[in-house]
Amino acid sequence: MYVAPSILSADFGNLASDVKAVCEAGADLLHIDVMDGHFVPNLTMGPMIVQAAKNASLVPLDIHLMVENVSFFVDLYLPLKPKFLSFHIEEEKHPLRVIDHIRKNGVSPAITLNPHTPISSLKHIINEVDMVLLMSVNPGFGGQKFMPLVLEKAKELRELIYKTNSVCMIEVDGGVNGLNVRDLDDAGVDIVVAGSYIFSSNDYKTAINSLKL
Repeated sequence: MYVAPSILSADFGNLASDVKAVCEAGADLLHIDVMDGHFVPNLTMGPMIVQAAKNASLVPLDIHLMVENVSFFVDLYLPLKPKFLSFHIEEEKHPLRVIDHIRKNGVSPAITLNPHTPISSLKHIINEVDMVLLMSVNPGFGGQKFMPLVLEKAKELRELIYKTNSVCMIEVDGGVNGLNVRDLDDAGVDIVVAGSYIFSSNDYKTAINSLKL
C-alpha cells in the first residue's frame, strides 16, 4: 500500500517542516487538496503554497482539484509537474479532452469520483487515466468519518480495471486509518490518502507504517 499524507491537515505555519517530516517518515506521495470555494464549501491553497510544499517535499506531488472551471485550474497547476493531477468527473463535460491535455504536458492524469458517483461513469475513460481517486467522504473538509460504501466501489472498480486490461491505480481519500486500511487493501486499493490520522499523531512514522501493508 502506498501512502499519500494530505497536507490539508498539516500546520500551515510550519508547512515546510511538516512536509519534510512526513516525507522522512515514509510518505510515498504528498497529497494536495485544491478547493475553490464553489465546487466544495471550502477554500484552500493556490499555486504559490503548493510550490512551497513541493520545494520542501522529498516525494512527488499528488494534486487533487476540487474545483469548477477545471481546465483553468489544470493549467494553473500543470507547471508544478506533479506525479498525478486529478479532477472530478462530476464537474467536467469533456473529461477526455482534459485528460489528453494533462498527459501531453508530462503529468499522469487521474479522475475523481464523489462517494455516490457510480463506477459505471468510468466505463469509457478507464483506459485513458493512470489513477482513479475514490472519495470515501463528501469532499471539502478533513477529519470526516470513512464511508464503508467505498469498499464495494473499489471492488467494482478493480473488476472494471481487470476486464478492460487497464493499468489504472486506485486511490482512496477520506477517513482512512489503521483500522480500515486492511479492508481497503482487500478491496484492491493501491494508494491511501490520510490527513488528520497522520498529522494529528505523535509519531508520523508509526502512523504511516500502520497504513503500509
